[in-house]
Amino acid sequence: MSAATLDRSAASRFWRRWRFHLSALVVLVPIALTPLYFRQLALENGTAGLGAREIGERKVGPWSVRLAEFDLLPPQVQGPAGPVKQFTLALAGAGVTEVRAAYLKIGKPRSLRAAGSIFFGSPYRQTAGLPIPERTSPDAEVWLTLEGWDGSMQTQALPLAEASPVAADWLRSRNGGKP
Repeated sequence: MSAATLDRSAASRFWRRWRFHLSALVVLVPIALTPLYFRQLALENGTAGLGAREIGERKVGPWSVRLAEFDLLPPQVQGPAGPVKQFTLALAGAGVTEVRAAYLKIGKPRSLRAAGSIFFGSPYRQTAGLPIPERTSPDAEVWLTLEGWDGSMQTQALPLAEASPVAADWLRSRNGGKP
């Protein structure tokens, strides 16, 4: 018997012995992750609400919106934009047909060109990633801008600590406790 035949038969025995365990793993891992999948699906299709923490209904000019933090995690670094916090929004009433776009930004927008991150999705559930600039203070304001189909622009400010207490705490810890 040659060494190649011995190696092949040893590998064959190893595979025969462990293939049952590997196939059991292929079945058990998805079963273990199923609850997480259904929780995420409920968040994404709206049956579990807008997000992990609803901020509440806000009046922005003549329109009404519901705003929520998508998750209770601190801002996550996503590529060149730096840390980003996810928010969801739902238009209510006449805003469903009258609002063309919704934007979210830290700091007051100078114009519609600098309105911030745009929300995308259906009017009943839109998502946006809010970039957190490097020098943001925990007492900064988050500005929600709505653009109407008639060209009008309405803005509403809310404190970052109210919009996302997690992000404000994250900024405090990052700045060494200084406001």
